[in-house]
Amino acid sequence: MYEQIDQFTDQCIALTPEERAYFHSLLKFKKVRKRTYLLQEGEICDFEAYIVKGCIRTYFLSEDGTETILSFAIENWWVSDLYSFTEQKPSNMFIETLEDSELLIIDHKSKALLYERIPKFETLFRLLVQRSLFALQRRFHSLVSQTAEQRYLAFLEKYPAIVQRVPQNQIARYLGVSPEFLSKVRSGMQKKK
Repeated sequence: MYEQIDQFTDQCIALTPEERAYFHSLLKFKKVRKRTYLLQEGEICDFEAYIVKGCIRTYFLSEDGTETILSFAIENWWVSDLYSFTEQKPSNMFIETLEDSELLIIDHKSKALLYERIPKFETLFRLLVQRSLFALQRRFHSLVSQTAEQRYLAFLEKYPAIVQRVPQNQIARYLGVSPEFLSKVRSGMQKKK
């Protein structure tokens, strides 16, 4: 159960067997069915979840009910609302499983204990936050500087495993276009081949 997360942590920090065992003791394994909300708007996010298996989306709703998908996450990725988790304030996001999923979850209190006992975990989680920030910056840049077709091609290249697992209408919402527009983009790409 811990093999994947151990490989992940080993890429960032070196742990003694005792430190690794303590980390494992703070994690809760959870199996979650497809279309389960891990977080809903207005709730306080009390978890950071490492995805052992599954696909999850993070999104918010505008006042008119339009979904904007912020991210998709699959195996070996983490999912949370960092603002709500860190500040312990209500979230404006939804986190929903798109597939049956298996997660290793650390809650807010346990993460504080982890930092206190094994400070090098601050390095690991700082690197995760940095990676998330970089991804958001790249995404924002692509939204303002690329055409829908360019964004779609970049998405296909960067996330080939996700494309096969997520409905096209959700990919359209992630890219900031309507599903109909994405269909036209895909048709145009087929004709160019």
